[in-house]
Amino acid sequence: MNIKQASERTGLPAKTIRYYEEIGLVAPGRGSNGYRVFSASDVHNLAFVGRARMLGFTVEDCRALLLLYQDSARESAEAKKIAEAHLRQIEDRISKLREMADTLGQLVAACAGDQRPECPILGSLAAMEDR
Repeated sequence: MNIKQASERTGLPAKTIRYYEEIGLVAPGRGSNGYRVFSASDVHNLAFVGRARMLGFTVEDCRALLLLYQDSARESAEAKKIAEAHLRQIEDRISKLREMADTLGQLVAACAGDQRPECPILGSLAAMEDR
């Protein structure tokens, strides 16, 4: 199938598919006309990488997971190790976002939001700038 069909089947934009080819995540064949020809396996691998990217895995994590998926002698421990590391990163980001939301919530609550020039939000940002 051509890149348009592969895009439709995977939900990935053609530009993304070309990028994945460029970095070696997928290697479609070439027809006599020089156009990419995607096999069912290529499309499956593209969909696999697309789902992994939707979960926030890095391209390198996707590469490692795809290699593991393709290796019938794999050990699931390696995939779990990659996923656990990614989960820790997500949880760390969530924790930092909660801290940001708490701080911003306190600043918003402290700001009168009226015609006066005093503003705890601006004051706090200015104090951070002085650090």
